Amino acid sequence: MRLRAPVEGDFRSRLRGPEVASRVGLWLGICFAVAFLTGLVSHVAQQPDPVVPLPTRPVWGYRVTQGLHVAAGVAAVPLLLVKLWSVFPKLFARPDGWRPRALAVHGLERLSIAVLVAAAVFQLASGLANAAQWYPWAFSFRATHYAVAWVAIGALVVHVAVKLPVIRRALTGPLDPSPDPEEPGGPSRRSLLRTTWAATGVALLTTVGGAVPWLREVSVFATHSGEGPGGVPVNRTARAAGVTATATAGGFRLAVVHGDRSVSLTRAELAALTQHEEDLPIACVEGWSAVGRWRGVRVRDLLALVDAPARSDVRVVSLQTRGAFSRTVLQDEYAEDPLTLLALDLDGEPLSLDHGFPCRIIAPNRPGVLQTKWVTRLEVL
Repeated sequence: MRLRAPVEGDFRSRLRGPEVASRVGLWLGICFAVAFLTGLVSHVAQQPDPVVPLPTRPVWGYRVTQGLHVAAGVAAVPLLLVKLWSVFPKLFARPDGWRPRALAVHGLERLSIAVLVAAAVFQLASGLANAAQWYPWAFSFRATHYAVAWVAIGALVVHVAVKLPVIRRALTGPLDPSPDPEEPGGPSRRSLLRTTWAATGVALLTTVGGAVPWLREVSVFATHSGEGPGGVPVNRTARAAGVTATATAGGFRLAVVHGDRSVSLTRAELAALTQHEEDLPIACVEGWSAVGRWRGVRVRDLLALVDAPARSDVRVVSLQTRGAFSRTVLQDEYAEDPLTLLALDLDGEPLSLDHGFPCRIIAPNRPGVLQTKWVTRLEVL
């Protein structure tokens, strides 16, 4: 028996084709657009000196955008699988003739699709791994995920522009063809799409409980269940941060510094200052979020102790000695906001060690990775 390379015509399933690919691709494109835009919000919010700072209101803004970011990525997984299955025969399409120009056009189209598929698979796979806090790579997730996002969205725009006539015809034409007398019965394209929507819904229901508390009972694959001291999950423990000894040492003092002026406060002295209690959400890039009742000293009241000028940025230094966010910058709009606290308590109890004891930053509408724990120094910039 002579073997030959498969050709597009070898794949005769009526379920495949532009009718299914275009409809699934439409929702896949929406998911990628939502993930891209919300990802930009998160990336800008984590910059030390963002061009457009994230506003402090609404306090739940970052919680919503990051929850949408991860939900869109999860929904895109079954959609991408069905999309790739529906267009798989095109992988074996032959060029329109063997003239140099036809070969060049065919090759460029293949290359653009390869870039799009590779970027899409990388974004979804690395994003899911990040949500699970599993990093089997040596590169920076944040920088690489951001860079490849531009590649993916650029390749998607080019692909849609090239295929727009095909997409328009497929979306406006009939979904299911007339029954084929040579292929009776079997599932219809409509039933395939219904199964795809159902699978996407199940994927969302079983994972988004980390961001939507009332779905936690059914979100069996959510990376965070909401469990933790005060009902707030813990991403990085004190042990992982290497602060167990220093955070519990009896000689802890918080330094507040502005030029040559400084004050040094023990935790007991911090607790003796005027305390404020706020219900604020904490949301992380992995997509989980929770609301906590935080109690502590307003950051702006601490800055007033060293006569810090209004609209000052503040460097926040953690006892944590390693990691990208052991030092963060609290922009002036956060430092001035009355909701921004140096928190000492959570849900009526002193902060647990893993939640940042002796004290931590909690600010409205701010990425959780910047809500610095184990704070030891506030320095006016």
